[in-house]
Amino acid sequence: MRRMNLLASLAVGALVLAGCSTSSDNSEEPEQPASSVPTPIATPDGPSLADAITEDAVVGHLEELERIASENDGNRAAGTPGYDASVDYVKGKLEAAGFDVETPEFDFDQFTADTQLLSAGEQQFSVAALQYSPSTPEDGITARVVVAPADETPGCEATDYAGLDLTGSIVVVNRGSCPFGAKQTVAADLGAVAVVVVNNQPGPLDGSTLGGADIARIPTGGVSQEDGAAVAAAPELTLTLDTETTTTKSRNIIAQTKTGDTSNVVVAGAHLDSVPEGPGINDNGTGTAAVLESALQLGAEPEVTNAVRFTFWGAEELGLVGSTKYVEGLSDEDKANIALYLNFDMIGSHNAGYLAYDGDDSDKVGEPAGPTGSDAIERVFVERLGEEGIAADGTDFDGRSDYGPFIEVGIPAGGVFSGADEEKTPAQAEKWGGTAGETFDENYHTAEDTLANVDREALAKNASAIGFGIGTYAQSVEGPNGVPVGPAREAARAEQ
Repeated sequence: MRRMNLLASLAVGALVLAGCSTSSDNSEEPEQPASSVPTPIATPDGPSLADAITEDAVVGHLEELERIASENDGNRAAGTPGYDASVDYVKGKLEAAGFDVETPEFDFDQFTADTQLLSAGEQQFSVAALQYSPSTPEDGITARVVVAPADETPGCEATDYAGLDLTGSIVVVNRGSCPFGAKQTVAADLGAVAVVVVNNQPGPLDGSTLGGADIARIPTGGVSQEDGAAVAAAPELTLTLDTETTTTKSRNIIAQTKTGDTSNVVVAGAHLDSVPEGPGINDNGTGTAAVLESALQLGAEPEVTNAVRFTFWGAEELGLVGSTKYVEGLSDEDKANIALYLNFDMIGSHNAGYLAYDGDDSDKVGEPAGPTGSDAIERVFVERLGEEGIAADGTDFDGRSDYGPFIEVGIPAGGVFSGADEEKTPAQAEKWGGTAGETFDENYHTAEDTLANVDREALAKNASAIGFGIGTYAQSVEGPNGVPVGPAREAARAEQ
C-alpha cells in the first residue's frame, strides 16, 4: 500500500493493456516448492470457499515470498529481481492449478535519491526525499519558512494557508489526511519553492511518495516527528536534494476462470510488490497470499455463475501503476463486463484492525461513497466478519490502493483491510484487542515487515472473509447484496 494521489498516472510511453495482454517474458521459471496443487472444492460458493482458505496454506505462500525477498537484497520491489521472482512464484502456482496466466508488461518511473540534506543554520536534520521529488540546485534551496496551520487536513487545501504568503518559501506541513502529492501541489500553486513534511508519528518519514513524476513539481522531503518542532520553528531552512527518475518495466499477473459468465466478471486483486525498504510480507504479501489461495481452491474450471479474474498488480507502491495502466487499457466493453472489483491490501497487520471499505460513506470521512454497488460489497464483508464475532469498522476510499482506478471508471469496489499507519483508537482496541494509540502496523514500509510480525489470527479471519466474498459473487452478483447488472449497470456508470 502506498501514499499517493488517486489519479496518478506514472508510466511514460506505457503499453496499452486490455484484458489479458501477454508480455514478452522469456525469464526462466524457478523450480516451485514441493507441494501438491489443492483439489478445487466441489461446490464453490461463499461459505465453502471461505472454509477452504486455511491459515497454513496462506502462511505457506508468505514463507515463499519472504524467502524470495531474503535471496534478493531483502525486498520484492518493482523493477528488481525480487519482484520478478515473486511473479514467477505466483504464475507457477496458478499454471499448476490449470489457469491460463498472462503477465502484461508496462513502463513505470523509478526513483533514486543521493544527496539528502536539511539544515537551519548550523543545525542539521535527517531528511528523506519523497519519491519523485525534483532535485534542488546543487547548492540547495535556502528560503524562509512558512508553517501550515495544524488542522484535521493540514495543507490539503489552499484555504489552509489563508492570510499567509507562500511565495518563495519552504513550507513545513504535517503529514495527515491527504496524499503527499496533494500537499505539494497546493504549496506549489501558492508559490512555495520546496516542501518539508513532518511525520505525525514517531520515527522518520521515509518510503513515501509524491505519486508520480507528473505530479512532482517542487523539491519535497520528509522529517521525523522528533525533529518536526525544531524544523517548523526555524526562520530559514536550506534543503538540498539530488534525485533522479528513470523509466523501467514491470509486470502484472492476470488469470481468469475458464467457466462463468464473462459479462459479469468478478475481479479480485492484490498488489504483489513491496517497497525497497523491506520484504513486504504484510504489505502486501498477505493480500497476495489470500487471493492466490482463493484462486487455487476455486480452481480454473469451477462450477460458478460468473467468471472470476484474479489479478496481482505491479508497482502499486510507486503509484498504483500496474492497476492504473490495466484499467486505462480496457475497452468500454471490457469495463462494462466487470461487475465489481475486490481489493485486498494488508490483512495481517501487527496491531490489526478489522476494516471494510466504506462503500456507502456512512462514516462521513474523507472521500464520498464508492460507485453504486460498493455499499453492497461493504455489507458482504461486514456481515461475514460479524458471523465470526467481529464488529468491523469502515475505512475510507482514500485512493491509497488499487481500487482507485476501478472506482474512477464507475466500477463498484470493496474489500477488507487490517490497517497501515493510522492509529488504533481506544474503542477499536476494546473491540479487537491490541494497543490503542499505536499504529495498526508499526512495521509498515520497513525491513521489519516480516512474517514474524504478521498477526496470524487477523490473517486467518480476513483470508477466510476474502474467500467468502469471492465465492459469494462468483455465484451471484444480484440480490440484496448485489451490484447493478445489464441496463441498470449502464445507467449507474453513466451517472458517475
